[in-house]
Amino acid sequence: MPKKKAITNLFDHIAPHYDQLNHLLSLNVDKSWRRKAVRKILGQAHERVMDMACGTADFSIALAKAGVPSVLGLDISEQMLRIGRQKVQALGLSEIIQLEQGDSEAIAYPDNSFDAVGVAFGVRNYENLELGLQEMLRVLKPGGMLLILELSVPQGRFLYALYSFYFTRVLPWIGGMISGDKQAYAYLPASVLHFPKPKEFLKILQSCGYTETRQQALSMGLARIFTGKK
Repeated sequence: MPKKKAITNLFDHIAPHYDQLNHLLSLNVDKSWRRKAVRKILGQAHERVMDMACGTADFSIALAKAGVPSVLGLDISEQMLRIGRQKVQALGLSEIIQLEQGDSEAIAYPDNSFDAVGVAFGVRNYENLELGLQEMLRVLKPGGMLLILELSVPQGRFLYALYSFYFTRVLPWIGGMISGDKQAYAYLPASVLHFPKPKEFLKILQSCGYTETRQQALSMGLARIFTGKK
């Protein structure tokens, strides 16, 4: 099965438990990571922001609550979007946040459409990473910012050993027990472990046409913020 179809099926299946497990397995630290990412976007032009691979809309909601006047969330999983729409409506943010099913590698919007594009914990699931990065560059306005918030692997040997044990042993067990899909929660940590290392990913961003590329480690390297400009 092609990876894109497999990823769609995976997230459609775990969507009902995704938010609960996301916060539980990160001990709610993911919320502070999103706040830091939002602050970086607010430091730039942010009238219209795309939240790519938006999932259940946590990042879209954080952007709207912080004052971004127009947020478009795109995701390949209709079941994740269904839950996201329920959350957006319950919070009274439907006038600000628009959620649509869409493909990161074929964005159905014209060139130079958005002041910023953000991806929170989704870029590692792209089937063709470079194509997805190039598409996001295309829809950015000149001078616009790409921000990627992604889980990462800590560099220290001792911390890496603890991290690896938790990610490969504990997380799949808890995730599988609650969601009923142990395979999905084995894939998710594996996707982090196989994601390009920070310096390598910065080079990929540059090769796709981004300038002023930067990265910032969060929580001793458990997550990272990558930024670049068009």
